[in-house]
Amino acid sequence: VGLGANLGRPVRQLRQALTQISAWPQLQGLRVSSFYRTPPWGLAGQPDFINAVAELDTDWAPDRLLTELQRIEAEGGRVRLGERWGPRTLDLDILHVEGVCRSDPDLTLPHPRIAERAFVLLPLSELTPELELPGQGKVRTLLAAVDTSGCQRLEAAEPD
Repeated sequence: VGLGANLGRPVRQLRQALTQISAWPQLQGLRVSSFYRTPPWGLAGQPDFINAVAELDTDWAPDRLLTELQRIEAEGGRVRLGERWGPRTLDLDILHVEGVCRSDPDLTLPHPRIAERAFVLLPLSELTPELELPGQGKVRTLLAAVDTSGCQRLEAAEPD
């Protein structure tokens, strides 16, 4: 799961989302990358984002996981106004589900733009650099092909 925010108090919002995810009774394991400050992607003129990736193990189907992530987004103040790649209080994206490839209006797996996004590949490479994303390649190879300038790993004690 990719996490991002650039409005309000992004570090706090990501931490709160992770706290909510970690409380799921269906969760068997959770690993979280470092947090990164990254420049906006796709739409300039907005604040930098704070991004991270969480690897989790759950019995939920992708649709149920999506529903739960969107609930957390809404509780975190996310309002979907149709503006693509715009500023947001919280963004939670399913990036990859082991053994699942699909493309439909609600969910495409693996996420179709992982290979273009340093803000996803940097934290994802901390957790699973050898992960093979179907149709895209290994995370470490994809990371080597993107521009990571402007991306900064935050220290654990970074303020909210």
